[in-house]
Amino acid sequence: MPPTLSVQNLSKSFKIRKPAAGLRDLWHRLWKPEYRTVDAVRDISFDLHAGERVAFIGPNGAGKSTTIKMAAGILYPSAGRVSVLGLDPQTQRRQVTRALGAVFGQRSQLWYHLPAGDSFDLLAKIYDMPDALYRTRRDYLAQSFELGDILSRPVRQLSLGQRMRCEIVASLLHKPQVLFLDEPTIGLDVDAKAKIRDLVRRTADEDGTTVLLTSHDTGDIEQVCDRVIVIDNGQIILDESIGGLRQRYIKTKRVTVHTTDAPPELGLPGVAWLEQSPHRLVAEIDTSITPAGTAVAALLQRVSCTDVSVEDPPMDDIVRRIYAERRA
Repeated sequence: MPPTLSVQNLSKSFKIRKPAAGLRDLWHRLWKPEYRTVDAVRDISFDLHAGERVAFIGPNGAGKSTTIKMAAGILYPSAGRVSVLGLDPQTQRRQVTRALGAVFGQRSQLWYHLPAGDSFDLLAKIYDMPDALYRTRRDYLAQSFELGDILSRPVRQLSLGQRMRCEIVASLLHKPQVLFLDEPTIGLDVDAKAKIRDLVRRTADEDGTTVLLTSHDTGDIEQVCDRVIVIDNGQIILDESIGGLRQRYIKTKRVTVHTTDAPPELGLPGVAWLEQSPHRLVAEIDTSITPAGTAVAALLQRVSCTDVSVEDPPMDDIVRRIYAERRA
């Protein structure tokens, strides 16, 4: 099966005007400006297939948004090519945009002074959706995203979480085959983030939508995506499944014990206490030195506990380690 989104040897460079060094140079640069070239994206390649949910992550300035804008036909590549459903986003933009949905966290596609429902009506006309199909799709998404009476309220009166739910519904109205999400949960509280992640994943599963998501929030990565592409300084440094990423980078386990006992001396190599509070003990185990089962058994012999859990370290630790290895 051909890929839904294919990026082949893609590069993008920008010319930036050099700053003047003093008043004399400023006068000279007014007449003869000098420029330097910045490579935002450098010869990257990857494929996404139907139904894949992929996190496209990296530090600020790594080239994430530039890549998405080229895939959406907003920017022209300096070299290489992008195809969406076999179409060129730059020369066949009208056809491509009918297959795309996009949410950019800081830019709205809703009309600020209109009710969200009116914005949806306008978008349905833009995408030439038949009225019956549009009403069925709108009602389904409104129920799934729990919009309720939000549809009748002007967008300017909505909270950030409510607006972002409406933004995602707006991007899904025409049932796109590819969905770009650029920082969709930025600025949201914990409950709003959890709701949006669950709804995006569930809707993508039901519709078979290919999702490319950029985010600095590792909760988005873990709860929405099954694969991670890491880009840094315009180049892809890692492309792996979430499971493979954990297997490759996680060499420790965290054991949390709820107890009223004092923390004991374990005397095991590779085991260290991370937290010691009156009713909660957290230990980190280097499984390459001491097996997790051995450490947990030793711990349970020394304290009486009401609950115990063994977990992987948070995704934040993994991402920091990837960046650290790249820059070492």
